This record gives sequence, C-alpha cells and structure tokens, in this order.
Amino acid sequence: MKKTVAVHLAEGFEEIEAISIIDVLRRAQIDTRVISVTGKKEVTGAHAIQIIADCIFEETDYNSVGMIVLPGGMPGTTNLKNHAGLREQILSFHEKGKPLGAICAAPLVFGNLGILRDQRATCFPGFEEQLNGATVTGAEVETSGKIITGKGAGVAIKFALKIVETIKGKALADELAEKMIAN
Repeated sequence: MKKTVAVHLAEGFEEIEAISIIDVLRRAQIDTRVISVTGKKEVTGAHAIQIIADCIFEETDYNSVGMIVLPGGMPGTTNLKNHAGLREQILSFHEKGKPLGAICAAPLVFGNLGILRDQRATCFPGFEEQLNGATVTGAEVETSGKIITGKGAGVAIKFALKIVETIKGKALADELAEKMIAN
C-alpha cells in the first residue's frame, strides 16, 4: 500500500480529530497530506480554529494516496458529504480495496455512499441511522475490512493509532501509544 494518507478538511471540521490524526500519523513518519475541499488552503474548524492545508482537493494527485481519512465535526461532515469530487475518490478507493477512515459524524459520508453495507462501524451517537447497511457496534474504534471508523473526539488518538497499526504495524502503534501515554 502507498503510505501517503490524505486527511480531508472542510469548513466546520472537528479540530481535535483533525489535529490528533495528523499529529499521530506524522509522529509515525507516515506521509500525511492535509487536503482542503474548500477551494482554498485556509480552512476554519467548528470552533473557529483555522488550519492551513498542504494543498487543495483540485491539486491533489490521488494516484500517490494510499488512504483517505475524514475527521468529523459539523458542518464539516456535511460539507465533506456534499463534495462531489471527494465522493468520487472515496468510491474509487473502496472499489480498489484501498483503506478508508472516518471518525465522529464523518462515517455517514461512507454510509451515504453505501460502502458500509455489511461492515461493522461506529460513529458519534445520533448518526447511526446514516450508516446505511452497517452493523453499528458503538465501539470507540472499529475496523471492518479496509474501513476504520471512530466514535468521536475523545478517541481521536486511538483512531489515529489504529491507522498507524494498519499501515506500519502494531509494534509501532504500541510504541507511540506508550510515548504519548495513550495506552
């Protein structure tokens, strides 16, 4: 698998989730690209924290990306769901068997695309009905096939560590968890 992970941000993203994921993946020395779907590099989170993305969606070469990750937050999740190009990329990744990850409300993007059918998944409470066809477990972090989902901001580090484990193995994920006192 190509090791580049593309973390996508839309206006109203959940800051804790986005930054935790980006930080943990970069600590693991995984090439992590922050992609804005807003048409500009500056993206403002749900709590008015502005992040500067590495690039915008339209400039991203998805041939070099090994995994797509979506942080949640509102209205960030809705904005991700409404981005036609991102939806197309997610479907393409799913068809090719490439890994996908989403946390908090963002698993609904996968649910709305029908790719959670017959998969185990978790999400922020209240969004379960939008995980069409999934077996919703309520777990903090759930892995099913090539899809990783997380429940919310409080488990963002665990979610990111599961991505590290998937890409670089359990030993590194455990080492990072110990160093960050997240075990």
